[in-house]
Amino acid sequence: MRELGGIGGIGALLAGLWLAAAEAGFRTPESLVRNVYAHYGEGAPELSKGLPRDTATARQFFDLPLRKAWSTPRVEPYDFLVQSPNWRLGPVTIAVVRRQYDKTYVAANFDNHGRRVALNFVLVNGPEGWLITDVESPHDSLRMFLEQFRN
Repeated sequence: MRELGGIGGIGALLAGLWLAAAEAGFRTPESLVRNVYAHYGEGAPELSKGLPRDTATARQFFDLPLRKAWSTPRVEPYDFLVQSPNWRLGPVTIAVVRRQYDKTYVAANFDNHGRRVALNFVLVNGPEGWLITDVESPHDSLRMFLEQFRN
């Protein structure tokens, strides 16, 4: 009986480690970007307010240098990830466009209120899974945008 308790304890420990790992990063670049835009739907209210700015979300989606910038309170004129202060997104297409050294570039294209939006997510794969290191628009990047509007 004691041995079963030990095995159960190891199982619980492994389950806890798996849950901790699951809190950060994603298994594929496409799943990361898909999960970003899951927060911009018209479904449940908690999933349609945009990507949350809390530290748990920052840890799950962004690499270490971008986490603090994402979760620091600020007043921004629009949500960079949809290029607008509000949204009504059409279907989002996601495609890996380039793998270069340690980075993978994923294009996300969609319509927001009928206006075409194209963003390139720059992703890195580390021990935590896939994480965002930057997002590029034709005119700006998420890092520059967050730096510009920091308090």
